[in-house]
Amino acid sequence: MSGLLYSLGRVVAYVVLGAILVAGLLSTPSVSAFLSKYMNSILGPVLVVAGLFLLELLELNWGTVFSAEKLQSRAEKGGLCTAALLGLVFALAFCPTSAALFFGGLVPLSVKMQSSVLLPSAYGFATGLPVVVFAILIAFASQAVGRWFNRLGQIELWMRRAAGALFIGVGVYYSLAYVFGVWA
Repeated sequence: MSGLLYSLGRVVAYVVLGAILVAGLLSTPSVSAFLSKYMNSILGPVLVVAGLFLLELLELNWGTVFSAEKLQSRAEKGGLCTAALLGLVFALAFCPTSAALFFGGLVPLSVKMQSSVLLPSAYGFATGLPVVVFAILIAFASQAVGRWFNRLGQIELWMRRAAGALFIGVGVYYSLAYVFGVWA
């Protein structure tokens, strides 16, 4: 239950942030016209940069506002409501990879698709899904969690690399097509 509420907190954070950003960008006619005209040209380089972050070829050291130890201590005392709040806070404490995916991939895609709720909801649920899976694993099979964690860590590494390569590939394509007019 804590894992699901943690994921719900992440969903709420991303939906609110996505809705504000997408609605703000779409509500201004001049910004909307600019994005409509140049979104594909902007999306290419943004995807390349996001892919470089995913491949860890670019890094940002942002630090955190809250210490993980303090939040963990409070979460242990606070119960189920704190799990949702913890998901919300962690969703807003963007790591470089998460920030690259959210601001570099999800927000432009949400603007293009005019989806201020559905795509951020899916993103929030997907980012909280590992927590739900691990919560279930811990509840039902605590001995196997260590083995699964190592396997999932390896899978996550390769999935991140594949996503980074895909972002760079699509970004290069968009850049060549829409910025440099190679296939025009």
